Amino acid sequence: MVTFIRNISNRLALLVCLLPAVVFGQDTTSIGVDDLHLQQVNVTAKRSSRIRSRVSAVDTETITGEEICKAACCNLSESFERSASVDVSYADAATGMQTIRLLGLTGTYVQMLTENTPGMRGLGQLYGLEYIPAAWLQSVQVSKGTSSVLNGFEATAGQINVELFKPVHASPITITANLTDDPEAQLDILGGWEVTEDVSTAVLAHYQQTYMEADDNKDGFMDVPKIRQFNLINRWNWQKGDYTGQVYVHGIGDRRWAGTTTERNTLHQEPTYAINLRTCRLDGFIKNGYVLDSERGMSIGIIAAGSYHDLDNHYGDYRSWRAAQGNAYLNAIFQTNFENPRLDPEDNHEHKLSAGLSLNYDNYRERATSLLSLPPYAGVAGATSSIPLLLDRDEVTPGVFAEYTYMYQDKLTLLVGLRGDWSNRYGFFVTPRMNVRYSPFDWWTIRGSVGLGYRSPNVLADNAGLFASSRSWVMNASRWNQEKAMNTGATMLFTIPIADRTLQISGEYYYTRFLDCVVDDIDADLHAVTLYNLSDIPGGQSFSHSAQIEASMEILTGWTMTAAFRYTDVKQTSFNSIIKQYELMEKPLLNRFKAIVSTSYITPKKGWQFDVTAQFNGAGRMPMGFAIPAESKQYYEKDGLVYHKWYPQLMAQITKKFHNASLWIGAENMTNFRQDSPIVSASNPYSQAFDASMVWAPIAKWRVYIGFTWGIPHEHKHEHEQKDAD
Repeated sequence: MVTFIRNISNRLALLVCLLPAVVFGQDTTSIGVDDLHLQQVNVTAKRSSRIRSRVSAVDTETITGEEICKAACCNLSESFERSASVDVSYADAATGMQTIRLLGLTGTYVQMLTENTPGMRGLGQLYGLEYIPAAWLQSVQVSKGTSSVLNGFEATAGQINVELFKPVHASPITITANLTDDPEAQLDILGGWEVTEDVSTAVLAHYQQTYMEADDNKDGFMDVPKIRQFNLINRWNWQKGDYTGQVYVHGIGDRRWAGTTTERNTLHQEPTYAINLRTCRLDGFIKNGYVLDSERGMSIGIIAAGSYHDLDNHYGDYRSWRAAQGNAYLNAIFQTNFENPRLDPEDNHEHKLSAGLSLNYDNYRERATSLLSLPPYAGVAGATSSIPLLLDRDEVTPGVFAEYTYMYQDKLTLLVGLRGDWSNRYGFFVTPRMNVRYSPFDWWTIRGSVGLGYRSPNVLADNAGLFASSRSWVMNASRWNQEKAMNTGATMLFTIPIADRTLQISGEYYYTRFLDCVVDDIDADLHAVTLYNLSDIPGGQSFSHSAQIEASMEILTGWTMTAAFRYTDVKQTSFNSIIKQYELMEKPLLNRFKAIVSTSYITPKKGWQFDVTAQFNGAGRMPMGFAIPAESKQYYEKDGLVYHKWYPQLMAQITKKFHNASLWIGAENMTNFRQDSPIVSASNPYSQAFDASMVWAPIAKWRVYIGFTWGIPHEHKHEHEQKDAD
């Protein structure tokens, strides 16, 4: 058979070579098969850099490495700049802490996973987006709504799973460097090697440092903090027969300096306010997988993970927060396919069952000062020294789960999951979830989802953006209840062929309603944050509506365009300080809408790539009592409330690609839109009015960055591909 195929291919090649001679009357008598010398032929397939799954029951979008490279600077948060689904913003205007939002909800309600194991959670969510450099990312999967119960009960708004480079995918050496005009430098060194035929390893190293202070708005505070970060991963993979194993170890050392500038501190004309943040983290996991029966898809997987996160933060002369979190996690999953060939001879139906056990342990040790009342430096009559706040706690949560998947051809997928967990703090609770996908035609996919999500609140970490202020923390609860929410959603995906191209249009709607949660009320008092359980408020409500439509298409060869619009309506019951009673109000500091237009063009020979993204961020309500800064035109009043206006952002990047390297230059916030006076009472940070948490737009001016990547080709990878082809 191989000889027959080779003879046929040789004759086809001869025919191709004879065609020019026949057409132009050339002599063909001297041309033979033995004289043919064919050049190398590369066959490529077009694939979108953002993949919206058409077969998964869960609404999932995959951001590939190609998409991440379109905004090469500088970490995981940057990979969402071209996304209409995920918002990334600063939690305050002083510390540089970034937070995400999905379906209108903060990142605390998004389950962060690293290769389907618990990632940055609890204390790790503070700067978790910045602890994953873009150069390390292989892909990112964003799942909206309640998803699988296999990874736990915490996903309320959705899941974000990060896939890092594996040894089999990493080159022997890859160097990536970025330099911004802050100036800030970042260096990444990656390497993957085969130790033996069955064992491979990889090292991912990252170093980041900011060298100068920036204060473009001249308020005496740094626009962004100075950073020095070390970040290192070592991982091992081995596979032998039906056994696959992984070991992953990750260490982080991070220091940040923010607050008033050195110039202001030297002059001593105004009070100085120094912010020092120190973080040390160590985490890792061990994965073991065994294939018991390949024909029936029967396997078992065991995952053991652990982490230790330690922080020591100081805000000004009096306020501090020291915290440590230890976590241990164990998950064992059994999976099998079951069906009767006699009842289904054409194999139209597929049944899959996944079941297992899990155990999660969290140990928190937290101590905060100058939170519970106004500190003595506030200059307010009656202000007294604050009693240190101690929040030490342990939580052990064992659980069992099962998930059933039914598929009928490519038309229908049903995913039903149920898990039961017991917490030593909250007792027994049940998490039901269901996702369904139906494709009446190849070009039309319909999805629906409904389920519950739970979460143990971490009141300090959840509101860490309020530390850089003089707000006192009023805690109107003797015990924080477990947060519980129901999420329902429906999506439609149309894949419409136009000529030889495809137009993809998606529409979605999600509704999240909290049955109980911790309300962070900054409307009750301009100089305080009041925390209470939603269930403690008579008639208390908290919910989110999120609707989005998106269209993408390759307009011409190499030229793609995406346009999207999202509207969110997030409300919660807060205390109206004007009418002196609880009222259902729009949650402050949230954009009502977001529109995005993104385009990318790559030249026919793949040598150059041009990417441009425009964002339009909607208006939002400011907290009750907020005073519009003098001479500011970025706000307006309506019905006695203050709103900030909508604003645009523009970012672009040009990439030059070589055989084993790439060079890029790009810019962010090219509209140079900045929030004026982002820090209230910046001239006197020890006053009652000082507040750096009233941030809703960019703080720094537009930023330019330049970078390159260079790597040695992975020869072993090509050898394996050749063996597989043979």
